Amino acid sequence: MTTSSTPRRAVTPLARRRFLAGVTAGAATLAVEGCARGSSTSPQPGTTSISNDNATWDEGYRSAGRALKKITGYALRPLSNPSVTSYQQVVQMTMQTSKASDLVKWASGYQLKRLARAGGLTDLSPVWDTYAAKGWVRGATRETVSYHGKVYGVPLYESYYVLFYSKPVFRKLGLAVPGSWAELLHCAEVLKRNRITPFLASQVGGWPAIEWFQEFVTKVDPRFYQKLVAGQASYLDAPARQAMDLWHDFMRKGWMTSPDFDQARGPGAIKAGTVGMFLHGTWQAQGMSASGMKPGVDYGAFILPTVRRATPKSVITESGVFTVPARASSHTAAMSNVGAWLAPPVQRVWSNFLQDSSANPTVRSANPVVSQLQQDITREHRLPLIRYWEASPPSLIQGNTDDLGGFMAGQMSPTTTLRRMQERAQDEWAAWRRDEV
Repeated sequence: MTTSSTPRRAVTPLARRRFLAGVTAGAATLAVEGCARGSSTSPQPGTTSISNDNATWDEGYRSAGRALKKITGYALRPLSNPSVTSYQQVVQMTMQTSKASDLVKWASGYQLKRLARAGGLTDLSPVWDTYAAKGWVRGATRETVSYHGKVYGVPLYESYYVLFYSKPVFRKLGLAVPGSWAELLHCAEVLKRNRITPFLASQVGGWPAIEWFQEFVTKVDPRFYQKLVAGQASYLDAPARQAMDLWHDFMRKGWMTSPDFDQARGPGAIKAGTVGMFLHGTWQAQGMSASGMKPGVDYGAFILPTVRRATPKSVITESGVFTVPARASSHTAAMSNVGAWLAPPVQRVWSNFLQDSSANPTVRSANPVVSQLQQDITREHRLPLIRYWEASPPSLIQGNTDDLGGFMAGQMSPTTTLRRMQERAQDEWAAWRRDEV
């Protein structure tokens, strides 16, 4: 990744360059898998196919599909590719061909914007307008699923970044859910004193390095975070420096796990009482329950308090999307299912499977821990903020994530990390805006 602050000379539009790069990189994959995929994306009566990168959700898609079929006449047929890199290549290569699936699972924000500007997606603005009229979507979400004013994705789910914790451990140590920064620090001190690592922090898999960065920045100043990820503020500004200093202080005190601690071990560590708090998306509720913990009894969750009481409250929100390729083989069926995806009967089945929050604000989660979080977000009027991973141009986020991982591993100081991130931001934002012309 380049860290030069000198803008690169654009020869081919960014979206087109990266699309062609994906085609080249994935040619071998297509050659091997083309026949199988071609037959699987062919129209099958009474179904719509879904390309996705998470096979563990296949049963959830099928269950939601049965609810959809009662409304639209079409079930869901998941086609899973567990390799994220291969999946992204295949989607980009088939998007504008007859091999495209009917529905494609993708990320929101700039990940979706990049896909949309490469061409080949259906404008879903009329679907969004219908949902909005029924109160089935949040107005604040529209920008995260749009490109140049047109909607190209329907929210797939809605997850919040929270701290999971063991209720028995907190009860044993006389700890209450922290409502302020001072109370959070008290919890950390007590846990550490009892030989329990207060916080899980990981860079395994790369992307988890963003989790604590986005939390510290937003709990210092959520409005600054909005400007930062929009390219309207600097990573060298005071709020970013304060956030990194806080993070560095937590690590120096031994309050965080080693960065090579795999998050897959998180639920087990909470259950065993070796880690006090686990920062992750609420979709992890499924993993907590799978480890044998009962929601509301064995584990709870709360949103990180703000550093100063006067700071506006916020919550990092993650949402994947369904997109519809313009050349989908069963386009009419796909549009019918997208148009009914957020219907309450469908969302109750889907959110119950995920044990997470629905993108439809009228549907309450059946998981009591997530349900309480939903109520807290509404009651406290928390400002929803897009997850860092989707919040800026993908090449910028990927490079900055690598730097944050280096910081966690002790390879760079807070100042050096932020300087590198800012240099990259100047370069990548210039490239993105240049290619928008």
